[in-house]
Amino acid sequence: MAGAREIYLLDPRTLRPEVIAVTFAKTSRSPESFREIARDLTAERSAEFHERWVVGYGHASVAEHAVLHVALENVSRLAIECVESNRLASYTEKSTRYQIFAPDSFYVPRAVADSPHAALYLNTCRMLLQAYADALEPLKAVAQARYPRRADETDSRWDARIRSRFVDNARFLLPAAMLANVGMTVNARVLEHAIVKMLSHPLAEVREIGAEVKAVAQAEVPTLVKYADASPYLAGLGRALAEQVREVAGGVQPDRAGAVLVDCDAEAEERVLAGALYGAGAGDFARLLAAVRAWPAEQRASAVAELLGGLGPFDIPLRELEHVRYTFDVVLDQGAYFEAKRHRMMTQTPGPLTAGLGYVAPRAFLDAGLEARYREAQERAADAYHRIAADLPHEASYVVTNAFKRRVLMAMNLREAFHFCRLRSAENAHFSIRHIALEMIEAIRRVHPILASYMRCDDRPGAGELAEEYFADL
Repeated sequence: MAGAREIYLLDPRTLRPEVIAVTFAKTSRSPESFREIARDLTAERSAEFHERWVVGYGHASVAEHAVLHVALENVSRLAIECVESNRLASYTEKSTRYQIFAPDSFYVPRAVADSPHAALYLNTCRMLLQAYADALEPLKAVAQARYPRRADETDSRWDARIRSRFVDNARFLLPAAMLANVGMTVNARVLEHAIVKMLSHPLAEVREIGAEVKAVAQAEVPTLVKYADASPYLAGLGRALAEQVREVAGGVQPDRAGAVLVDCDAEAEERVLAGALYGAGAGDFARLLAAVRAWPAEQRASAVAELLGGLGPFDIPLRELEHVRYTFDVVLDQGAYFEAKRHRMMTQTPGPLTAGLGYVAPRAFLDAGLEARYREAQERAADAYHRIAADLPHEASYVVTNAFKRRVLMAMNLREAFHFCRLRSAENAHFSIRHIALEMIEAIRRVHPILASYMRCDDRPGAGELAEEYFADL
């Protein structure tokens, strides 16, 4: 008689991550239970296993079972971009929407501190933080007027309800140098690559973080990350591209933030339907695609309705939607980018953070009587960026605020578009990222109206309507 089903957790309090990884790896060849396998393992035997199989023979998937929770504190938001650039990891960071940042909580890169730009850098950061602090109360008054206290609401509950409404406007004044905390949950295989990327980064802060993460990780997974070193290929790639950029750069820069659909699958409905029929066992994909192409438009619309019409508010769209892809050329402010980059299932290629594309101006600053102060602060930040960038182009990005626009090329499948657009266009999303999501929805509706009708975003305002409400300009 077969053994009874048993499902349990291996306890990370008693088993080190490398031991857990070996325990799972050995089940492919051992008839013993996981508990029995783990009982026979020691840290030394596990290290020997990883040295031979993971390092020696390249069976790196074993390292995916060794999971670490890495806490990083007081790292700049500019450095966080590299830390969080790994697709197969989970992150939670200090929020600029709900927390108020202290006036001295910014990073000073050593290269700047040792340069003639040190005073300019310090004065710019302090000026921005002072403008941020001075704006909080006037912006709060605007939010209070727009969202008055309810009859049964205490002052504390009212403040909690509107807090993000004024703090997320003030955040446009925060520079990328701001210090934040981020929690990272990652397996050893991904962590090894993350360390390599950090050690190969042009910013000294990121390289230092990479070295510290490696040292901390080696206390738990000494074998799995010990060969993570700087990559000459990655380190040299930026320099090689910089030469080519000088040859092709130029042209008209955009004067507004937004999302432009630059490429998509023309036969979206056909590909989704053919994929669904393929999964149901109807035959080979080429024949099914040809068959669906021959259907009248009404038949395709009816089939899409059967496939997607039953989606409930908490249902996850079918994976067949992944057979359709979209590419958007997006210009968005840095604050919105920090929310967009959380969607790591899509492919994102961000351009550098500079002051070259101008900045956005939230309408709340006008309503609070702060427009002149706001624009002066952003212009001074831009001036500091350009002056520092003449000598230190990478370090200059630290003084760029959340208001400045940057380019991001976003490629996503339809399933991810359903998720991104619904989540980021919701009323509780920050208005900057809402504007981008709403433009994406409108673009998808123009090319694939039937599929877009099932995105569950019909109750959302238009992108232009939202921009008019929240921005003085884009």
